[in-house]
Amino acid sequence: MKNSERVIWGILLTAIVFLISAFLGGKIEINNEFIPKSFGGKTLMLILSIALIWGLKKYVNYKISVPKFKKTLKPMLFGFLAAIVVVAIFSVIEISIKGESETHYAFDVMSPLQIFLFVFIYSSIVEEVLFRGFLQNILNPLKDKGFKIFKRHISVPVIIGAAAFSLVHLNLISTDKGAFFMVKTLVSAFAVGIIAGYYQEKYNNNAYAILVHMGGNIMGLIAALFMSLNLQ
Repeated sequence: MKNSERVIWGILLTAIVFLISAFLGGKIEINNEFIPKSFGGKTLMLILSIALIWGLKKYVNYKISVPKFKKTLKPMLFGFLAAIVVVAIFSVIEISIKGESETHYAFDVMSPLQIFLFVFIYSSIVEEVLFRGFLQNILNPLKDKGFKIFKRHISVPVIIGAAAFSLVHLNLISTDKGAFFMVKTLVSAFAVGIIAGYYQEKYNNNAYAILVHMGGNIMGLIAALFMSLNLQ
């Protein structure tokens, strides 16, 4: 498969999986108040992503294994810092203009335990299997192309994976959130995606991308805990 074909098919198939999961996932009804409505779509996304990786295993060199503990702290820390810096900057601007900062809709419908299980853990795994596990890996032959940031090589597959991951967050438009919230979310997702992609490429292990993603979600988990305490 030519590199140009990898880019086209990688982006196209990723978009198809995301759209199918978004539209059909909402029709999956689970009669359990603890399980959020997004669970069906995320589970469908995971199943389709695994099917893509297996079906195209000739072109997708997917690897995942438990990393050494000493190597897990730095990826999670950088994921956390990337998210908190972006959110803090945009929140300050938003507060100075509007007097308040919008929060994610999940805080309104999920408890801290639900956010921990279904956002911090489950969403991190599902989304990384698709965007880094499949998309970035199918573009792996392009990894020599890119540019350097702080003496670190950021490859084309990493950039494309991060951009795709960021753009799918445009689905939050349906939640009636404002422009500041959308931009904040897109930039934060792109920053976390770059770091997740970098570490996956460095270790050739999807587990590192998942850890970075979890690091990026730590702030949301902390915010949910504080909001829960303030409501009591």
